[in-house]
Amino acid sequence: MKTEPDKLLKRHQQLTHSEGLKVISHVQREEGEWVRHTLMLQGYEVPFVYRRKQKYQSLQGASVNLTYYPVEETIAGMAFEQMKVVRIKRA
Repeated sequence: MKTEPDKLLKRHQQLTHSEGLKVISHVQREEGEWVRHTLMLQGYEVPFVYRRKQKYQSLQGASVNLTYYPVEETIAGMAFEQMKVVRIKRA
């Protein structure tokens, strides 16, 4: 039986799945009706972002399993690389 990450990875080739990543920082900011979550992970210099309808318990210090893909966001004319999270679960 295939797991949910395996099904996503088969359908979308640009996705990456990582397990057991340690969260160093978790910031939650309101963006209109959504809350934008930004994670910084041990061993990575790129932020991992996702949105939810409401705030969530802090993941700082937790181990997580992520499915994500790279995106580029332009802020004030400068391009910043970040990872867009499709699926997140505590490890």
